[in-house]
Amino acid sequence: MANKIVKNTSDTEFLPENQLILNAVSEGIYGFDLNGNAVFINPAAEKMTGWTAEELLGKNIHDSHHHSHSDGRHYPQEECPIYNTLQDGMPREISHEVFWRKDGTCFPVLYNSTPVYKDNHLIGVVAIFRDISIQKQTEHSLRQALKQVQALSEKLSSENKYLQLELANRTGDVGISGNSEKIQDLIQQVTLVANTDSTVLISGENGTGKELVARNLHQLSHRADKPLISVNCAAFSATLLESELFGHEKGAFTGATNRRKGRFELADHGTLFLDEVAELSLEAQSKLLRVIQEQEFERVGSSETIKVDIRLITASHHDLLKRVQQGLFRMDLYYRLNVFPIQVPPLRDRLDDIPELVNHLIHDLNRKLGKKIKGVTQKSLQQLMSHLWPGNVRELQNVLEREIILAQGDVLHIAPISNIHQNSTQQTDQLTFAQMEKQYITQILQQVNWRISGPVGAAKMLDLAPSTLRSRMKKLGINRPS
Repeated sequence: MANKIVKNTSDTEFLPENQLILNAVSEGIYGFDLNGNAVFINPAAEKMTGWTAEELLGKNIHDSHHHSHSDGRHYPQEECPIYNTLQDGMPREISHEVFWRKDGTCFPVLYNSTPVYKDNHLIGVVAIFRDISIQKQTEHSLRQALKQVQALSEKLSSENKYLQLELANRTGDVGISGNSEKIQDLIQQVTLVANTDSTVLISGENGTGKELVARNLHQLSHRADKPLISVNCAAFSATLLESELFGHEKGAFTGATNRRKGRFELADHGTLFLDEVAELSLEAQSKLLRVIQEQEFERVGSSETIKVDIRLITASHHDLLKRVQQGLFRMDLYYRLNVFPIQVPPLRDRLDDIPELVNHLIHDLNRKLGKKIKGVTQKSLQQLMSHLWPGNVRELQNVLEREIILAQGDVLHIAPISNIHQNSTQQTDQLTFAQMEKQYITQILQQVNWRISGPVGAAKMLDLAPSTLRSRMKKLGINRPS
């Protein structure tokens, strides 16, 4: 562009001494007269747009190359901020538009539209602009990074809340105690399957330690450094269980005030343990089958598909095959879950393990209760080994915890334990598990004067949710005497 004073028909001029400065700056500069025609274009503007001063001087730049709507839509001059400044003399700063180059491409710009006055009269407008492509790319990258950080933060927050709840009710390590033949067979099975991704179905009576087996499977697997997420399927209604497993979006149902990740999402790359899987509704069973097959699901209230990589472990005190025959459990899901079955023996079948179990449990309970109990008397140990333990290891733990709380010395003197089926082993063999469970729950309810919930209620002693205990009472026909 020639270094000369450029005039328009209104004799508006950019003074020579200022023009040298304007030519030297790195921002693009356009000068317009009151008709919107170009009267000045600096070299930086030519370089950025590809349009030369000779091609645009004296012409309406807005008509020559519009500077907004990156999709190419028409941009009327009366909507142009530069044109508006020519009309009202008000300065403007714009950061959401694009300028078009001569080759047909465009770039995002930040520009100022500034009125030019002479002797208090508006004589034109100067538009100063710069290419903010890099800035926009950086902003986009930062937004993406922030989105990832927020997603990670949300995941960690969900995991942290979940793990705090888990730890609040858990003490001790995940060791399986005992030297009996049955428990050694169990340990061998756990060792064989732990470091695979095969689905495991753990069966056994309530209180035998099915969750402990699941934790050992996780600890010995290649996923041990990832989360183990547990869900008690019997603790939730069918509606709430779906939300618990798969998560939900804000507003998906009444009370869903925030988006929440489900247990499947929290267990990604780790292990998901579904306890009491027989309690799943048929609808929930269908959705679980799909997740197992496809390794993907949708949150409640969302159509977005979420892919996960999980190792699934399930447990039940029911005979699942019998539930299949009763039409209560899907056969195809049963075969998906029963890839590697593990049966946890009841405590009455391994009474020789009680001494080691007692030492292990006392060690854990000392840590939990802040006590320093050394052990039990020989007479107490004999009493413990003569009890049939219908509540299994959980009942033994509850007895020891109660005695440790009441203990005055460092050695436990355990009072005689009421044995429901003490008369003969033959009588025990003739009772069904349901009958044993009914008598055991009834005994606990009588001990606490039929109180179900609360810190001294039967649900606490049985390590069950109050709603689950009420459900079991109804199913077993347990009613409080009038």
